[in-house]
This record gives sequence, C-alpha cells and structure tokens, in this order.
Amino acid sequence: KPLPGSIATLETVPLNGSEQWVSIRGRDITNPVLLFLAGGPGGSQLATARYALGGLEDHFVVVNWEQPGAGKSFDAVERATLTPERYIEDAHALILHLQERFGQEKVYILGESWGSALGILLAQRHPELIHAFIGTGQMVAFLETDRMDYDFAMQWAQERGDTAKVAALVRQGPPPYYDDVAWKSAAYLLDTYAYMNANPAIADNGANTFRDLAAPEYGLYDKVSWVRGVIETLGVVYPHLWEVDFRQQAPKLDVPVYFLIGRHDINAPVTLTEAYYDLLDAPHKEIVWFEHSGHTPWVHEAERFVQAMVDTVLTQTQGG
Repeated sequence: KPLPGSIATLETVPLNGSEQWVSIRGRDITNPVLLFLAGGPGGSQLATARYALGGLEDHFVVVNWEQPGAGKSFDAVERATLTPERYIEDAHALILHLQERFGQEKVYILGESWGSALGILLAQRHPELIHAFIGTGQMVAFLETDRMDYDFAMQWAQERGDTAKVAALVRQGPPPYYDDVAWKSAAYLLDTYAYMNANPAIADNGANTFRDLAAPEYGLYDKVSWVRGVIETLGVVYPHLWEVDFRQQAPKLDVPVYFLIGRHDINAPVTLTEAYYDLLDAPHKEIVWFEHSGHTPWVHEAERFVQAMVDTVLTQTQGG
C-alpha cells in the first residue's frame, strides 16, 4: 500500500550506453533529491544505507546509485575500462536524468569514503547542478592516507608484539600498489577497522554484512558481485587515485560543503580532512563532528547523522 505521492523503486537507468541500477526511495516525490555515492570503488551499500539512513526518506528523494563495477551494476561497464573519469561522466548523466524525472534544477550529493572523493570531483566539474556536497569518511589524499594507514598498522603490530604481521607488512612494503591492490590494502585496512571496532569510544553500530546481503535488493548473482566488486573493481580503479590530493587539486569549490566526520576515523585520517577544510574556499563550509564514530558515522550514529542532514544541511541550503 504505497503512500500517495511517494516512491520506492529498484530499477535500471541508461547511463552513457550502459544500464545501471538505482534505488529511489522517498515519502514525497516533490522533496529535494539526494544522490548517495557509496564507498569503494566497487562497493555496494543499497541495503546498508536503507537500514541506516531510512529517516532521510522523510525529507529527500534518496537515490542510491549502484556504480559500475559494484553490486547489481557489476557488469554494466567493462571493468578494464573503468576510470575516475567514467564515474564522473556516469554520475553527471544520472544527475541530468534525475533533474528531468523529478523536475528539479539541482541535487544534493552525499558521498562516503571513495564516494566522498567522487562527490568532490563532481562538485568541481558541475557546481551548477548541486545544492551542496556532503562528505563523510572524507578522502582527501589517497596515497598519503594509505601510507598513514600502513604505518598505523605497522606500529600497532609492533606494540602488540605481532612479529609475523610486522614481517608481512615489511615484505609487502608501503603503497602505492599497482597489482593485487585489494589484498595488499587489506593487509593494513583490516587492522585499522579492527582497532576502531575495539575502540570503546565508538558506538556499537549494529552493522551486519550478512543481513545486508540477505536483503531483497540482492539476487544470488548480486551477492557474488557484491564481493567481487570490492576486490576486482577496486584493483582496476584505485591505481588511478594514488595521485589525487584535493589540497592541491580542489582548493576551491563553488558549492556549499559539509563534512560529517567521525572523530575516531583512522581509515580516512581526520588530520587530512581538517587540513583540507582549513584551506578550502567555498560559499559555505562546515564540519559536523561525530564523537562516537569512526569511518562510518552514517552507520555508527545514524539517527544523529540524519538529524544533521536535515537540521544543518537542508535547513541552511533550502532554496539555494
């Protein structure tokens, strides 16, 4: 029994010669459109975002895009051809589609982790289409970030006396990597996540990958693609990102910018976000801190995240 004037659909849209999946959900189709850009590259968060951010559907038409090489769009584009430029072009085509479909001149962009980098690239290229950019788990400089994560894992292993892990990291060496990227990155990123998961200052987020994969959004092949995207697509795209550093490449954005940041994020070090924020020239900029969160405050403190999106972002930019 759908609510009058609401929308809840899972469908494909044509984007630059390929069919890519989107979830579109909202209680009122006249509300502003919010495009959610998942992490990765190659990550699918259809169910995770629906569970965590369902409250946004009262205030936005929430569009969750399955990017090429991820989840239900795993085979949408030949993986070997995937580049950041392809993601920018496809996101642009999707925004134009949403503009026409919902009769709105601009959309809001909410990007998490890799999606936060894609969001900045979009805001830089097409500011006229964007009400505001909201970044969480904000990526600023990929190579510096991964080297900091590698060093953190090394130091933590030394403190634990885990000589086997120290030896493995030494053999592998620090990034950048251009082969087996997912596996080599996992050698230290799994440790940063483990450290954050054990941090008592971080809220128990109730995240459940098995629950998410069992969600009705995913068929059997989609479940396999969910895993393959994180491994295969990341390995193709990530080498293109090592040289990205927004402190040099995007010091000015012509849209309002909001960073919703977990205070205890290690994967995307908050020192880099703060450094970027300090130099960023934007019509409006603001950091909202989540004191009980790590890399994913939108999951760790979902209710407060929704509140910040409505009370801070939407209230300040309505009509902008």
